[in-house]
Amino acid sequence: MTLFDRFWKGSRAGAEDGAGPPSGFFPLYESNRPLDDEDDLSPRPRASSTPDFDAWDAKLAGIDDALVIDEKRRLRWWQRDYWRTRSKLWWTGRGIMAALALFVLLVGGLAITAPLSKSLEPIAPPQVTLLASDGTPIARQGAVVEAPVKVADLPPHVVEAFLAIEDRRFYSHWGIDPRGIARAAWTGYGGGSTITQQLAKFTFLTPEQSLTRKAREALIAIWLESWLTKDEILERYLSNAYFGDNQYGLRAASLHYFYRQPEKLRPEQAAMLAGLLQAPSRYAPTKHYDKAKKRMELVVQSMVAAGYLTAAEAKALPDPRIDVRTRDGNLPTGTYFADWALPLAREGMDATYSKSVLTTTLDSRLQSLANRIVARAPIGGAQVALVAMRRNGEVVALVGGRDYRKSPFNRATQARRQPGSTFKTIVYLTALEAGWEPDDTIPNTPIEQGSYRPKNARGQYSDQITLEDAFAQSSNVAAVRLFQAVGSDKVIRTARQLGITAPMTEGDPSLALGTSAMTLIELTAAYAGIAANDYPVEPHAFARAEQGWWEWLTTRRDSMSGGTHEDLEGMLRAAINRGTGRGASLPIANYGKTGTTQDYRDALFVGYAGDLVVGVWIGNDDNTPLNGVTGGSTPARIWREFMRGALKIEGAPAPKADTSPDPEGPVQPLDVIEEGEILLGQDGTSLKVDSDGVTLTQQGVPLEVRVDGQGVLVQPSAAPSPPP
Repeated sequence: MTLFDRFWKGSRAGAEDGAGPPSGFFPLYESNRPLDDEDDLSPRPRASSTPDFDAWDAKLAGIDDALVIDEKRRLRWWQRDYWRTRSKLWWTGRGIMAALALFVLLVGGLAITAPLSKSLEPIAPPQVTLLASDGTPIARQGAVVEAPVKVADLPPHVVEAFLAIEDRRFYSHWGIDPRGIARAAWTGYGGGSTITQQLAKFTFLTPEQSLTRKAREALIAIWLESWLTKDEILERYLSNAYFGDNQYGLRAASLHYFYRQPEKLRPEQAAMLAGLLQAPSRYAPTKHYDKAKKRMELVVQSMVAAGYLTAAEAKALPDPRIDVRTRDGNLPTGTYFADWALPLAREGMDATYSKSVLTTTLDSRLQSLANRIVARAPIGGAQVALVAMRRNGEVVALVGGRDYRKSPFNRATQARRQPGSTFKTIVYLTALEAGWEPDDTIPNTPIEQGSYRPKNARGQYSDQITLEDAFAQSSNVAAVRLFQAVGSDKVIRTARQLGITAPMTEGDPSLALGTSAMTLIELTAAYAGIAANDYPVEPHAFARAEQGWWEWLTTRRDSMSGGTHEDLEGMLRAAINRGTGRGASLPIANYGKTGTTQDYRDALFVGYAGDLVVGVWIGNDDNTPLNGVTGGSTPARIWREFMRGALKIEGAPAPKADTSPDPEGPVQPLDVIEEGEILLGQDGTSLKVDSDGVTLTQQGVPLEVRVDGQGVLVQPSAAPSPPP
């Protein structure tokens, strides 16, 4: 700095005062070199009268800029100054690059989120017809979907009708039609969506109305246009679009409305079908022919405007005649069994356009019997459910309520209710496996210690009681004491082995009385495992192949010892012969247990006889108490009446003969009430109506009631002979 100051001050002083050395000459250092003549020969620079301050300022500014650039280079992206110092041009370029990258990622991601293969699948589950085990159609559900169409095989006027009304510039745009959007915005008619966008909408997206969905729709449309030809897009659109009356796809609609293949459609027919796409339900010609005709006329006008038809050709088109020959118009809304079985069927089905016909395990005779008995049960306004299955879990009859049309809620498979004393069977099974014997005794006195103090029904107690008697009389205090003696963990383990998945808390003594809620079908399957002595049993609606040696080795199964199984069945038999289940007694060997929950909120009977395992439940949907109904009253008698008819005891009616059931024929109304015995009360009173008259049975005494021209005759009838 000293040298610079000398230089600067000296130059300024010489310029201002006129003193000092000659202007422009500044000795910066003193040399010891001797002077000679040769030095005088070299040219000497001419000094400037004034210094170039602008040049010095420019040089200094360049230094400052270099320092700023170096400082920016040293900044990191997480520092605020790194972003504040960027120019608008920099930001604009980076924004454009980011938008392009995002677009590429979104379109590329559609290969995963919207695979092209999905556009080949029907948008609605195809129709499935369920057959009973004897081949009788029992339910038909699902959309009517036929084989896809090929654009090359369709007449030109068929394709032109759809293009004229839906997307005239289909073959010229790239998935999105800006002109169509502008026209829709200007005129207020139409949504401006192309056929490609509509395919994207009903194939990949939900029908919600939002900007986000429209943006996704546009992206998917571009994606489809990038990978598919125009004809392929049009084919998939025509093969999946909804045409009303549960018809999906052009082929299904053509067969349904005009009973002809789409390859043979006439121009007026094609125009009417094309007009349905805007509002299929509102324009369905089977219900609103006038509206469909007006819409068809608009399509024809569009075909003329697009040059597909001349005005004379359009005027000459006749009104299409509807020709509906399919037999799907009177399909039932569903059945309890079908609602349970169909999801199981579709789990193993591939996405296909073809119809399916599946044979179930349902027995049409037993289902009709169950529906008749349940419909006539004297339960007032309460609901009822019944499950009947083979010992291997094949469900042969299922009732989920009194009337499916009024309430499709399936109380056999969906409702979780307390099983009550029917759960005691698992407690006693655990005790038998732990070494207890049916003749072993247990205190039957009131429980006066602890926070949980259950009571016996009707206040009946005793000092000691055998396990068999306690089970037959359904003693609550004995069951709780036995539960505590064997351990809650062991009882829960036994329940799990039997296939019960309901939540159960260890250490909770109320579990012994069936306070853990479960479905009726789950409880009945547990009893099926007991009946077969092979568990767990999984309820199923479709026949299964016999288990092979590999499945036998790899599948875990449990069973009781022969002695334990015999002892448990002895207890179940005692409950019917001399216990709470006397209302379910049959002249053949039968086994079962009653169940009644607190305040009479649920009444159950579950048991087995022959090759059938049946569970019956009665209760209110709002969980309000029943009017004194117990498991040993109405549920037990419903169980008995069903078993009598199912096992053909005491002259049960024979099933209706059907030599050649047609899978494509009408669905059989298995819930129609047939002739039979009607229960009139909980005391066993019944009424039987047949061709011979009316028979009233009260407390086991049959009375014959006849009405003729002479009046009403009531007299005791001959008692039926006992079975052999």
